[in-house]
Amino acid sequence: MVLKIILLISLAGGQIIDPNTLMESAFPPARPSVNNLNSACLYGNGRPRYPAYCFPPSGYAYAQRAGKAINRIESWLGQCCYGGLTTGNGQTLCCAKQAWETALSYFCIEEYSTMTLVHECCEKKGEERWNCFETRAPNPSYQPLCGYIAPMIPPDMNFNWDPKTC
Repeated sequence: MVLKIILLISLAGGQIIDPNTLMESAFPPARPSVNNLNSACLYGNGRPRYPAYCFPPSGYAYAQRAGKAINRIESWLGQCCYGGLTTGNGQTLCCAKQAWETALSYFCIEEYSTMTLVHECCEKKGEERWNCFETRAPNPSYQPLCGYIAPMIPPDMNFNWDPKTC
């Protein structure tokens, strides 16, 4: 599968992400599983991040919320895979799933805090919500973009993995 990210050059010389391309190529991220965990961990620096400066100066709040969710998931996956939170693939997978669900839960909370229509998956509850996001993931195997190196983006909130949920 080939992922594409179209960048528009702003007047200031920075790169601005085409928000529609973000929706098509990166959101929502795939649910971590036994089949994609190694790629999710190994290729984290090769998948896109979405700093605020990459978006047009006005509008596209939905795309900005989606980008923020991706940034959170990628940061938190790094904590699960390499941050010393877990030992063994079973714990790492549990942590990664919890990070994915937590980041998308925050995305849905942020969606409901706006005066616009919310993402259709956010309207669902429990496992139905997670299945909805999972089936819409454009990169289910967490493959990297060829030649891309992600910028460091500090998480905007902390992730606290609860191993008792495993």
